Amino acid sequence: MLRLRVPWAVACFVWACGVGCVDLDPLCPSWGLCRAPLGVNASPLGQGCGETWWGAAGLGAWGLSSASLVDSFPIDPIQENYVRNVRNCIFSVVYPTPFKSKVLLVAVSKDVIENILDLHISVQGTSDFLQFVSGGKVVLGSVPLAHRYGGHQFGSWAGQLGDGRAHLIGVYTNRHGERWELQLKGSGKTPYSRNGDGRAVLRSSMREFLCSEAMHYLGIPTSRAASIVVSDDEVWRDQFYNGNIKKERGAIVLRLAKSWFRIGSLEILAHSGELDLQRRLLDFIIQEHFPLIAVNDSDRYLEFFSTVVSETANLIALWMSVGFAHGVCNTDNFSLLSITIDYGPFGFMDSYDPNFVPNTSDDEGRYKIGNQANVGLFNLNKLLQALKPLLDPRQKQLASQILEGYGQRYYTRFTELFRAKLGLLGDDEDDNYLIAFLLKLMEDRRADFTMTFRELSEITEDQLKELRIPEEFWALQDLGKHKLFSEWVAMYLLRLEHNKGDTDIKRRRRMTAVNPRYVLRNWMAESAVQKANLNDFSEVHLLQQILQNPFRRQKAAEKAGYSLRPPAWAKDLKVITLPSGVLQGQDDFGSFFCTSDVKARRKRQLLRLLPLEV
Repeated sequence: MLRLRVPWAVACFVWACGVGCVDLDPLCPSWGLCRAPLGVNASPLGQGCGETWWGAAGLGAWGLSSASLVDSFPIDPIQENYVRNVRNCIFSVVYPTPFKSKVLLVAVSKDVIENILDLHISVQGTSDFLQFVSGGKVVLGSVPLAHRYGGHQFGSWAGQLGDGRAHLIGVYTNRHGERWELQLKGSGKTPYSRNGDGRAVLRSSMREFLCSEAMHYLGIPTSRAASIVVSDDEVWRDQFYNGNIKKERGAIVLRLAKSWFRIGSLEILAHSGELDLQRRLLDFIIQEHFPLIAVNDSDRYLEFFSTVVSETANLIALWMSVGFAHGVCNTDNFSLLSITIDYGPFGFMDSYDPNFVPNTSDDEGRYKIGNQANVGLFNLNKLLQALKPLLDPRQKQLASQILEGYGQRYYTRFTELFRAKLGLLGDDEDDNYLIAFLLKLMEDRRADFTMTFRELSEITEDQLKELRIPEEFWALQDLGKHKLFSEWVAMYLLRLEHNKGDTDIKRRRRMTAVNPRYVLRNWMAESAVQKANLNDFSEVHLLQQILQNPFRRQKAAEKAGYSLRPPAWAKDLKVITLPSGVLQGQDDFGSFFCTSDVKARRKRQLLRLLPLEV
C-alpha cells in the first residue's frame, strides 16, 4: 500500500520564532506562566505557578499533531487538489484556501479557547490567531486532512461524499488529557467537494457556531465551536433553491470534536469492499474512543455496535427533551461517538408539533422532529449492514437482537427525561399517559414547547390548583384554554403528591434546572445574522452570553424578548438544504390519531416518538 510521507518542514508552517526557541522560565515572574508536565501536544504554557492557570497568550509555542491519523492509515497518494473518486484510504492531504479579502473575527468561545485549547482569551487579538482560524496559516505539527466517507441521504445511498468544505487541521491533547480534533469548515475545496465551491456563508456558519455551543450548555453531547470569522470574499448562493442567486460573504468556523468519524465513514469502506481498511479504522476508533472495550476482544465490534445503539437512543431522546430537530439526519451526519454534529437546517420547535420540519426542502417530512427516533433506527441498521462483513454468524444474530432493543432503550430514556421535566420522582405506571396527555394538549393548542415546560417549572402548586395562571405565563395561558387542561392539572397534582419527601420549592428547583428558559430559536439566530451582515456582531455576543446559562433567568435576555412569544415574522423563516442524491425512498411512519380508548390513545401518542420497525 502506497503511503504518502509528508515532510514536517513542508507540511507545517512554523512562526518566525521557530520550535524550542522560547525561554519559558523567565515568563513565570512577569506573566504568571511557567513550565508544566505536557500532554502529547499540550501547550507548554500550562499549569504551574501555584494553582492558577493562565493559558498561552500566543500561538508561537502552541501546536497540533496529525501523527495519530497520518501514521495510522494509508493516505491518498494523489497530492493534487481536484474532485475525484478516492479509494483505499481514509484521508486526503489538502490545505485550506485562505480568503483573498480582509478577515474579521466575529466571535470566539472563551470556554473552548481556555479550557479545551489551553490558550488565554487574549490570543483572539493577535494576527497569528486570526490567520490560523481563517485557514491562512497552518500551525506546528499540522497536516491538514479531508476525510473520505459516504452515506445514505434521505434514505438513498449517495456514494462518496466526504469533507467537501472542511479541513481537519490536527489533533490537540490538552492539559486535562482530552483529545480533540480541530476542523475548519468553509475553508476551501477538497477532492470531495463534488460541485461545491468549498465555502460556507456567514448565516449558516453563525448558526453552527451558536447552536453547537448552545447545545453544550443544554447538556447535550455535541461538537464545539472555537471561533467564527467572516470575509468580504464573494460566495454566491441560491438560498431557497428558487433560482434567485445572491451574493453572500464567506465565513469559516473552527469546530472541535473528540472524533469526526461518522456512520458514513464505515459505510464507504463496506460498499467499496475495503474490509481490511474498515477493520483497521474500527480498531482505531475503539482504541481511541471506547476505553471500556478491549481491542483484542473477539466481540469488540459487537460491543462497539451495542454502545453506539444505546448512546444514539440517548442522544435522540435528549434532542426531543429540548424540542430540537436536526433537520438532516443522514448517515453521514450521524457521529459514531453519538454526539450532535453538522449543524445545518436545524430548528428548535416553537409551537409543539410532532410534524415540525425545520428543513423546508424535506417535502415528505422524513426528518420531522417526531420521526427522529425512527431515522436513528434506520441509520443504525445501515451501520449494522456495514459491520456485517466483519461479524461471524453468531455475532450477526446478536447484533440484530441489539438493534431490536433500540426502541425500548429510546422509550426508557425519553420517559426518564420527561419525568424530570415534569418534576416527577419515582416510577408510576401512569406517567407515560400523563406525559402523552400533556403533549396532546400542547399539540391541539399549538402551545410553545420550551416555555410551557419552563412555566410549569415556575408556577406554584397553589396557582395550579386554583387554575390561577399569571399573565406573564403566556404559554400556560394558551394551554389553559384547552377544555381538558383542568383534567390534566388534576392528574398532575395527584401524581406530585406521590413524590416522597418532596416540597413545591424542591420541585420547582429541580424543574428549572432541566427546563431551559432560552434556546436558540430560528428568529433569534436570524436577527443576529442580519446585524452581522452589517458587521454588527453585538447580538452574536449577546446570544453567546445568554445561551451559556439557558436555565437561569437573565435581565439581558428578558430585555431582548428571548422568553416572550416569538414575533409574527418568525413564522415565515425558512431554513433549507438539499441532498446530493435523488430524493426518493422516504419512509412513511404514520401519524397520531385519536380514539376513545384510553390505553390505545396513550400507546398511539407514544408511537410517534418511538421507532416502529427496522
